[in-house]
Amino acid sequence: MKPIDTAIDPSYDPYQLLRVYTYYRVLLGSLLLLIYKSDLVTNVLGSESASLFVYTTWTYTIVSVITLLALWRDRRTPTLQQRFFAIASDIIGITLIMYASGGATSGLGYLLIVAVAAAGMLMPAQMAVFMAALATIALIGESIVHHLVAGVDSKALFVAGSLGAMIFITALVFQYVTRKIRASTDKLAAHSQHIAHLQRLARLIVERMRTGIVVLNKDDEIELINQAAQTLLGLGEVNSNNLTLEQIPTLNHQLQQWRTGQVAGSEVIDNRHGPTNELRISLANLELGKAEDTLAFIEDNRAIVQQAQQLKLASLGRLTASIAHEIRNPLGAISHANQLLSESPNIPEADQRLLEIISNHTKRVNQIIENILQVSRRKTATPTTLELTHWARQFIDEYDHEQRIDIGLTFDTIPVYAKFDPSHLQQILSNLIDNALRYTPTQCSEPVTLIVGIEAGRQSPYIKVVDKGPGIAQANQKHIFEPFFTTESTGSGLGLFICQELCEANQAFLSYQCDEQNPSCFSLQMAHPDKAQQ
Repeated sequence: MKPIDTAIDPSYDPYQLLRVYTYYRVLLGSLLLLIYKSDLVTNVLGSESASLFVYTTWTYTIVSVITLLALWRDRRTPTLQQRFFAIASDIIGITLIMYASGGATSGLGYLLIVAVAAAGMLMPAQMAVFMAALATIALIGESIVHHLVAGVDSKALFVAGSLGAMIFITALVFQYVTRKIRASTDKLAAHSQHIAHLQRLARLIVERMRTGIVVLNKDDEIELINQAAQTLLGLGEVNSNNLTLEQIPTLNHQLQQWRTGQVAGSEVIDNRHGPTNELRISLANLELGKAEDTLAFIEDNRAIVQQAQQLKLASLGRLTASIAHEIRNPLGAISHANQLLSESPNIPEADQRLLEIISNHTKRVNQIIENILQVSRRKTATPTTLELTHWARQFIDEYDHEQRIDIGLTFDTIPVYAKFDPSHLQQILSNLIDNALRYTPTQCSEPVTLIVGIEAGRQSPYIKVVDKGPGIAQANQKHIFEPFFTTESTGSGLGLFICQELCEANQAFLSYQCDEQNPSCFSLQMAHPDKAQQ
């Protein structure tokens, strides 16, 4: 035989039900005593034995009160023994009260139906049927004893038998209802657990997203802000539970302008507090047609531009490869024919100059093609962690040895780390220094200086290339990073454009700065080594 479980169900806690039933027991005992003392029903309660009725009712009420106090003190799931004691004491108490009040014909036997119904909800099926059998036996036994002792009419036995049948039916019905309730409870608990799992999963996804998300309610209180938003907004380790919109001036200003219609829902703004120079903040109502809750998406505009740049470069690579192939074939034929013609002894000296011009311009066109192919063939960056001061010393030693130029170096006392592709960084600095030396007097000491440091606000590393030249004219500064823009007749206009492309591939930002202290300075702003994408 399968053993009886000591608990009804792992997910079913009968504590609250037993507590409510104990309240009923206390109320029942108190009500019986009150009715008895008030002489409202003098011919029923205690009609056969007043002393037995009083003692039994007082004992039943006191035991119920003690049980209720115990349940208040100990809120653990009641054991099967505790539940058995509660139902058994009810059966015994109600049977004695019924005996003292005239037997089954008094109508008090119907109180046993409530006790058996409680057993059906508080106990396993076998125990509930056992309690129903116990109540029926007690009921019939009380009727037999009452009939033998008091000589009451035998119709009480019929009433007891009918009531016993009702007790069994009640036990079975409540067992069925209880099983349905438990099944519904289990299904609801499983559904709740699934919803909680989805909620945890959604929160985890929001926390892991690289896009910053901020949810504001109708009172502009922050309901949700993920880690990416805190990082992009430069909030640091602020407790998000106590965070207010006033502590985020960048978002607050943009939100007020959006609500007044001064700006569109998606705008690019300058960022002075976070790890990136530009932020794209997109604002929208959380629910369409309702202006109560507001949803803000915060993205690193530099990363967005980089992705767009990668698509542009992919298209440019295919286009330039095709153009270069078409140009190189006739260009090679022109160069070869020019070389053969220059070797002819019958060419006059004046024509030799023309051949020299053809050769120079052929080489220039070929160099332009090489620069274009360099852009189209550029491989994906493979950044590694560099200690910039140490790396800059090695770079300067190699450059000085090759070019025989003294390059200065200024750096902080603390180590400066950054993630960057070493070959890309070398190409960028070499190009910038070559451009600087082209416009800087070579007789001055240290015509170019590298400055390595960490920006205080964003805690991001940088390298600045400062030269002693006249600088770039104000009118030309906004065009210097455009492809094919040059102020020299012999330049291709692709050097700075390639440098900018290499910087964006490494999540860096190249800009030109010009002030009284540094009349000509290119600043290479790098991403924080702990926040740069792999």
